[in-house]
Amino acid sequence: MSTKLRLGVNIDHVATIRNARGGRHPDPVRAARLAAGAGADGITAHLREDRRHISDADIDRLSNEIELPLNLEMAATEDMLAIALRHSPHAACMVPEKRKELTTEGGLDAVGGLDHLRPYVERLVAAGIRVSLFVDPAPAQLQAARELGAPVVELHTGAYCAAPAGPERAAELERLIAAAAEAGRLGLECHAGHGLTYETVGPVAAIANVVELNIGHFLVGEAIFGGLDSAVKRMRALMDRARAEALGARSA
Repeated sequence: MSTKLRLGVNIDHVATIRNARGGRHPDPVRAARLAAGAGADGITAHLREDRRHISDADIDRLSNEIELPLNLEMAATEDMLAIALRHSPHAACMVPEKRKELTTEGGLDAVGGLDHLRPYVERLVAAGIRVSLFVDPAPAQLQAARELGAPVVELHTGAYCAAPAGPERAAELERLIAAAAEAGRLGLECHAGHGLTYETVGPVAAIANVVELNIGHFLVGEAIFGGLDSAVKRMRALMDRARAEALGARSA
């Protein structure tokens, strides 16, 4: 188990609030700087086809003005591939995208989309961009990611977070634990994210083989009440405590 668990802060919904009224406030780049100062290890931004939150100009500025690694979430389209190759972010996380969805509703179907995804993964990898696939915690999806040559998978934690506390959530957590272990066996770096909150982050942070969590909407929501730096610091502390306790339990 890695002692250091990275936190990627997704600043999409700072842009959502800005776009609700137009103009330049609140500024996603300022949010990225605040997150960096509060303990984030990276910044995540999803440039959607419909540009409903993050804009091309945001990606330009994030690429040029932020020192933390940028993780560009993107659909597997020629338009997004061209943008990724032009900006050469540290990482590109390939996600499913439906025009009518409110947010990403599930993991990428790497099994069914094997032939479609392959050239995108190959071109991004050839450009030196770390490619991850955002997938449900299912063995077949992990195997497909390995077959595609993606070095990283990000496990979709939405079902776990949405499940009521008790047996249902425990069952979803076991799926995540098993998938993280399988990712390790396949030689894949394992990340996780989607819907994580102060309540749900601890058990995921404690999973062996998970080395990065990506969290956004909840942090932006909490920022309304207490500031983004405070929200990121609290999440960082909860993650670190859960990881330290898991390491202690394994070494005991």
